[in-house]
Amino acid sequence: MQKLTIEYPLSTQSPKIIWDFISNAHGLEKWIADKVTEENDLMTFTWGHPWTERDTKQSRIIEIEKYNHIRMLWDYHEDTPDAVWEMSIQKSDVTGELSLLITDYAVDDDEEADLRGIWDDNLERLHRVSGL
Repeated sequence: MQKLTIEYPLSTQSPKIIWDFISNAHGLEKWIADKVTEENDLMTFTWGHPWTERDTKQSRIIEIEKYNHIRMLWDYHEDTPDAVWEMSIQKSDVTGELSLLITDYAVDDDEEADLRGIWDDNLERLHRVSGL
């Protein structure tokens, strides 16, 4: 299991703006997946459209602290409970600038580059839809 950490600088001073993109299905659907639904502590992510091949994964919310972080566990990592993925809002003590810190896990070394590419694409979409 390989831990992957990505820090993405944000162009906002408001934790609330980024929180709205990372903490609920509506916000996540704008930049992570084509469709995201939320039921209790379970988020279902779907990539692809109904008329194409689709991929669906579920992630259980493990911990949520408003305006700070959300931690989840993918259904395919349930046998590895330490493989929690997280999105957290970080504030620089020096500059006061905000960053989005992504922590995720690759199953093996070969998957790490693919996972980094997926997150890079996601963060590019976040920037396009939000300007962040």
